Amino acid sequence: MSNVLSFMPRNGVNPAGFGSLTSMVANQRRARGDVFWLKENAEWLGILVSMRAQVGAEALAPYAPFYEAIRTQLEFFPQYYRFFLSICLDLEDLGAGSNQGEALCSWVATQGAPEAELSDLQRGEAARLLARRGVRPDPCDGYLPDRLHRFIDRSDTFALPNKKAAYELAHIVFYLSDYGHVDPQLSDKAAVSLEYAGLLAFLDQDIDLLAEICAALRFSGLTPSPIWEGLVQDAHHSCRLVNGGQGAANDAYHGYLVTGWLAHMTGSRAFASPVPTGQVAVQGALSGQGALRRLSETLFDLGSDRVPDWSRMRGRVFSDLGGDAQQVIVAAERSSPMFDAFFEGFARAATAEMASLA
Repeated sequence: MSNVLSFMPRNGVNPAGFGSLTSMVANQRRARGDVFWLKENAEWLGILVSMRAQVGAEALAPYAPFYEAIRTQLEFFPQYYRFFLSICLDLEDLGAGSNQGEALCSWVATQGAPEAELSDLQRGEAARLLARRGVRPDPCDGYLPDRLHRFIDRSDTFALPNKKAAYELAHIVFYLSDYGHVDPQLSDKAAVSLEYAGLLAFLDQDIDLLAEICAALRFSGLTPSPIWEGLVQDAHHSCRLVNGGQGAANDAYHGYLVTGWLAHMTGSRAFASPVPTGQVAVQGALSGQGALRRLSETLFDLGSDRVPDWSRMRGRVFSDLGGDAQQVIVAAERSSPMFDAFFEGFARAATAEMASLA
């Protein structure tokens, strides 16, 4: 499939807001040294780099002590090398720090840290990080890109509810595309996988996952459904940053980041919520009243009467669903020309082969 990457607009965020948001992520959410602090800050800085944000030195000043001590921390906590490398490289690419990232990438490769990863997804992330400073991955794992493509090319996987697989699909596209900087060279089958994963996320009204799928589609040179992106934008604009006490532990922080990231890609207003003083939590409705569970239960109850033809099943399914679920399904139908093809796999129609098993 031939892809043309679209450039993301730069006008979605007022650069003056980067300082307060960066200070919030660095100082007003988690204790430094906490692995969740590493995760959240790696996510935020990665989004800034992906947005090609023009970030002033003052906005990145909170990271200066961390950057200066990163070698010592990486040596003692090598199990978190992906977080440390990500933060270090992003800070440098945003104009902060010096150029120690290249040395750290070489050290990580020499130590064989990526070889300790069992997951191809994590190996893909490691390979992408090392490549940012010209460090080649383990030559013995030269088939990693083929394995990643093979996984995302299996569209049937993504016609079934499986959040872990759907998030992995999106992140593989992020790594292959270097977060929108290069063409990920996706096949037509992988494009179908993204569409199916987006339909599942929409049916579930899982806005966090839907935002990541839409971003992956854009990084692949594809156009996400405007219905999907409109839902993501509305969810982002509903988010609020509040003085949260201990509420930051299980709040909507990640959803706020990824929905704002996508809103920025579309040229919509993003990250405009004012930052309060004290510890900050994020409030937002990032999961709605979806239809996925009820739709699955209805299909399961039909047993041998299930058929993989949406035109024949639609009436029977709707008769068992409430109005809210029906509205979500109708919107899902309108959102994608692949809905009927998606349903063929989603229906999991009863087969004579299974019935004949002893």
